[in-house]
Amino acid sequence: MANLINLESVSKSFGIKPLLDNVSLGVQDGERIGVVGLNGGGKTTLLEVLTGLEEPDSGRVSRRGDLRLAVVTQRGVLPEGATVGEVVLAGLAEDQRTDGVAEHEWAANPRIRSVVEGIGIADLGMDTPVAGLSGGERRRTALAAALVRDLDLLVLDEPTNHLDVEGVQWLAEHLINRRSALVVVTHDRWFLDTVANRTWEVQGGKVETYEGGYNDWIFARAERSRQADASEARRQNLARKELAWLRRGAPARTSKPKYRIEAAEALIANVPAPRDKVELASFARKRLGRVVIELEDATLATPDGRELVTDLTWRLAPGERVGLVGVNGSGKTTLLRALAGDAELKSGKRVQGQTVKIGWLRQELDDLPLNMRVLEAVQDVAQRMMLGDKEISAGQLAERLGFTPAKQRTPVGDLSGGERRRLQLTRILMSEPNVLLLDEPTNDLDIDTLQQLEDMLDGWAGTMVVISHDRYLIERICDTTWALFGDRKLTNLPGGIDEYLRRRAALIAPPAKATAPAASNSAAPATDSAAYRAARKELAKLERALEKLADREEKLHAQLAEAATDPDKLITLGAELKQVQAEKESTEERWLELAENAG
Repeated sequence: MANLINLESVSKSFGIKPLLDNVSLGVQDGERIGVVGLNGGGKTTLLEVLTGLEEPDSGRVSRRGDLRLAVVTQRGVLPEGATVGEVVLAGLAEDQRTDGVAEHEWAANPRIRSVVEGIGIADLGMDTPVAGLSGGERRRTALAAALVRDLDLLVLDEPTNHLDVEGVQWLAEHLINRRSALVVVTHDRWFLDTVANRTWEVQGGKVETYEGGYNDWIFARAERSRQADASEARRQNLARKELAWLRRGAPARTSKPKYRIEAAEALIANVPAPRDKVELASFARKRLGRVVIELEDATLATPDGRELVTDLTWRLAPGERVGLVGVNGSGKTTLLRALAGDAELKSGKRVQGQTVKIGWLRQELDDLPLNMRVLEAVQDVAQRMMLGDKEISAGQLAERLGFTPAKQRTPVGDLSGGERRRLQLTRILMSEPNVLLLDEPTNDLDIDTLQQLEDMLDGWAGTMVVISHDRYLIERICDTTWALFGDRKLTNLPGGIDEYLRRRAALIAPPAKATAPAASNSAAPATDSAAYRAARKELAKLERALEKLADREEKLHAQLAEAATDPDKLITLGAELKQVQAEKESTEERWLELAENAG
């Protein structure tokens, strides 16, 4: 495989903190690399040094001379005064060395149409000025501008932020089928596991490399940790023996213990038992009583009167753990606000049990005391709490969610967005609620913090409703999944996220065309001779395109047969063949459509 970018002994610091310390690594053609690590650990800095947005303090970065590269950062900077369409197609025009791309040109390209529709740009409107877009819409526009291009390397920083479950799945499938190499920073574990064939972990200024995605990385990291623990145990044992020898003279010869690396299954041989749902539900009933939160014949609407959910009767049970998914704008956050008692019902009523104590995590970060330090902000809620059957202090809980003792002395106003999110969670859990309402709790959290959060919520006794696009979170901590499909109903999904995606695919699939009777001559003729000539001209153009695509498909089949012993080449050729076949199918459909009308 060809080398695209290479880092040799690269170091980069901001202030006194080294984010990259003598790092050497490279990106090969066809690799899909996931980058993980703690917030503030240097992931974004690594991407910026790789792509030339930042120069290293020392070391050397070399890139292939003709490298076609696109970078999508979290900054969301777009040219002011431009429209969504102009931004999305600007890079495409640059690749084609033209001043612009006409609408009929990009609309006829199935790959570009797929990006525009899959990433949600079609919903924004190609003529919409970027100046009026929200942060999430700007991120999606920048992402689409990179995805429509034919590149050697695509570099993405948190691309799944502001995408729903459906959008995350579409993006993963799109990236797998691309021929370009990929480097992506992500905290979405399902996305990482699906897309990446190699993982980089940025930690302490170093970059550790692992084969595979999230699951492989977790196994490999656990094995390294086990070996490190064994080494430390050996070191301490030797130190004790040395001290004993110094005290009593030369001892008898002793044999050293032998350590062997077990198979990956040994790492999970002694894991805790799965969550005892019956025991937790029983404990929740003691704390909550029979009535938790109930909505009866409720109708929820937006401020301008648009109805989101109608005639909803929903009774949350003690210990119930619900994952809530749905399309953007379907009313998920409004429903959560209604459960919290913060949103007024258009009709119906809300009933809350007398013993209910709600902990509500909102997406906004406007409920933190900025004039306090981290530990003070947690202790302001409570000094100690019960977590399961153990009592822990405010400092211990803060440390479990990523605030080291030194970080606990930091003023809240100096925290980053991800750190403020963690502090919100810590304060909510410290209040010991028995009903948790969590709106996108994984936003801005790194994987290590997510694992700690899931570990705590896994054994938490109480009622929980979680809105999240993180499939791992929903599948691990929730027992049932409910969805809002935009039809003003709340639907239970026994099959979970997979069932949601199947139903969504069925809803957006184009209806099958009705077949006209053979004897019917009801097809309308061309409206005039000019339209007829234009249709015949396009037909001829499509026929030439079909000939070229068929020829290319035949050559790819031959190349696949020749590359039978080269797995990497097989993957590349297979992806190209799939793209050619999709384009050929789309062209044939258009040809048939025109042939019916112009025949």
